[in-house]
Amino acid sequence: MPPESKKLSVLPRVVSRFSNRRSKPAVTYDPDQLEGSSIVTPGPPSSFNPWITSVPDLSLPVDKSAQSHGFQPPICQTGSDNERAHSNISAFSVSGNQDLRPPQLAPTLPLCDTSTAPRPHGGTTSFLAGASGFRMGDIQYFEGSYVALNIGGGVGDKSIDGWERLLENTAPNALHNSRARYDAPKCDEDTRVEVTSEIMTFIEDHGGPRRLLCMTGAAGSGKSALQQTIAETCGKKKSLGSSFFFSAVDPSRNTVDPVVPTIAYQLGRGNPAVRQLIKAAVEEDPLIFSQSLQDQITTLIVKPFEHLDSIGSDPSTFPYAILIDGLDECRGEDCQAELLTAIRKCLLDDRLPFRIFIASRPEWAIRTALEPGGQLQQVAYHIQLSDKYDASGDMCRYLRRRFEDIGLRIGNSKWFTRNDIETLVRAASGQFIYVATVFNYISERRAAPTQRLKIVLSWTPHAGQAAKPFEALDRLYTNILLTAKSAYEAVDTHFGRDFLLLFRAHHIGITGFRFNPGPTMISPSADILSALLCLEATAEEVLVSDLHSLVAFETDERGDLCLRLYHKSFSDFLEEESRAKDLFVSQSRVYAHLAKCCMQLIVECPLEFDSQLPAKWKELPLPRLHRRALREAIEDLPFFLLESPTIGDGVDFFTQKDGWLKLNKLLPLLYPVGLLHMIWQGWIDNFRRFSGKLQLQKPEFAVIINEFVHKWELEKKEWRYVVKTIRPL
Repeated sequence: MPPESKKLSVLPRVVSRFSNRRSKPAVTYDPDQLEGSSIVTPGPPSSFNPWITSVPDLSLPVDKSAQSHGFQPPICQTGSDNERAHSNISAFSVSGNQDLRPPQLAPTLPLCDTSTAPRPHGGTTSFLAGASGFRMGDIQYFEGSYVALNIGGGVGDKSIDGWERLLENTAPNALHNSRARYDAPKCDEDTRVEVTSEIMTFIEDHGGPRRLLCMTGAAGSGKSALQQTIAETCGKKKSLGSSFFFSAVDPSRNTVDPVVPTIAYQLGRGNPAVRQLIKAAVEEDPLIFSQSLQDQITTLIVKPFEHLDSIGSDPSTFPYAILIDGLDECRGEDCQAELLTAIRKCLLDDRLPFRIFIASRPEWAIRTALEPGGQLQQVAYHIQLSDKYDASGDMCRYLRRRFEDIGLRIGNSKWFTRNDIETLVRAASGQFIYVATVFNYISERRAAPTQRLKIVLSWTPHAGQAAKPFEALDRLYTNILLTAKSAYEAVDTHFGRDFLLLFRAHHIGITGFRFNPGPTMISPSADILSALLCLEATAEEVLVSDLHSLVAFETDERGDLCLRLYHKSFSDFLEEESRAKDLFVSQSRVYAHLAKCCMQLIVECPLEFDSQLPAKWKELPLPRLHRRALREAIEDLPFFLLESPTIGDGVDFFTQKDGWLKLNKLLPLLYPVGLLHMIWQGWIDNFRRFSGKLQLQKPEFAVIINEFVHKWELEKKEWRYVVKTIRPL
């Protein structure tokens, strides 16, 4: 049993290294004062704490007059700041005779009797004599050989302020009324009336069967403006519990880390009871912010609100709307999914008052959660903004009102026409950000609005073009494409693939691959194009998995898979180098890649070319998709070759692998089903032109191609003769 403790008289200027603050300066001492002395701490060796691994020398000179009367126990330092910060140990005992310093660093200090020695500052014991610039934490001294030190910062530590710790982990910029979001976009009073009414009806329906509303929509469709409008409306009605607006470009609010603390702060700031409960929860577990989102929500939100009943407060009377915007702008798909899971498991309880509204682009985390079988499909009310609501009328009102204001400023109410507004709305393709970007460009105070309106309406990019009316849109598209590119190319099975090149091929495929001379156009379906690009089945869906806010694959009336772009402005961006910049992929580069893929499909075709091939194309022992892609490769190859600026290496490979011979053996099977006589001549002519183009670079290969071209010319005549002979029958 240790003897009864005595509280020390502590000088106001003494600072303890054992407080829970991580950034305190290290204790220093004058080594000259300790030279030739050593510190001995009496006590049984068995009481040594193995957690203490290395202790710097924090001993200070003792009172000389007390040295003959006993010993003054040293204060020991317990590991590094990081070790103390991550330990749950709040107190420990140090054996009296255990020297905690490395032997070579332990000078000798005579023992002193602490029981009767005079104390310069009163009491019976002097610690850190002569020291200054220190503040002591809670320390107890026991007469004899036992010392108990409270270093603080552990579970249940009351030396910290829980509310202060909570504030340190919040993201002030994420609040709907934060200064960082000054002049945030919101809906005009007479715009988006239908959707805002639907959202507010859901939020105010306390007895509704679902407590979670998820709104998804294409990029630029006005989701954040709607969230801002709802936040301000709920604020006026005193029903706004909290809001969190993610932003990919703001590091303080582009991760899930500050989400729960920020929501908890807003829930507690307006109610002393909730605030005190949250404060106590943090003080009980200061490391709560490093725990899972589910544990954070349970500790900081659920339990405090469940406890309100016991203190006579009704949770249903509190502000209850929790708004989260831009989930897709949170870094990490897994983190987005974790947040959705935590909300589903913790906040949708009927005993809690909350109604939750989440807005996001339809990217992977929320898209899969809302799909049939997804974790939110049964518990969430889903508004698909792009599909359900036509915003054309709202955009017309938006522009007309603002153009009228400009007219008042410049003293000319007729500076624009109704047709101008309708043209801009059509170009927006339902994209609210488009009309907002156009207005911001036209309304520049230091420029003439009439001139800027004319630039937008007739804008065509060209070399040296100084005007940049769509700069904000271009930044949006750039950020989305870069994110999708990084995610796609990070997958190990996609090693070596060029995301931008593959996506641009599908983009061109929407309108078809056009060739000169003549009106020749090739327009394969998206699944055939993926196979033509030597990709696995359904690879096109994986390719655009992070672009669902801009594009989608759909089935047309013929049953073919095709790519749909939500916004014409995105297509304009992809086609113009001055806008896409480093993300631009030229059409000729796509054609060159497709030419190589066509040759690769023919060369690697798993058929026994040395033996007799089947008599009919459909009898080839290949999967249907592979067979269709092979046919497409044969028919398209000369057109892609002719449009390719440089393809020499690919032709080398194709020739060395007997590609021309394999092509020649496959052609007869295509005569009756694929290679129509109307394009047959163009097919041969393009090979002849390509051979002439290749003559200067690879003359030896040009000779081989010409031999086959001559053979095919003869076969074409024979085939025509057969057709004419058979047709009368």
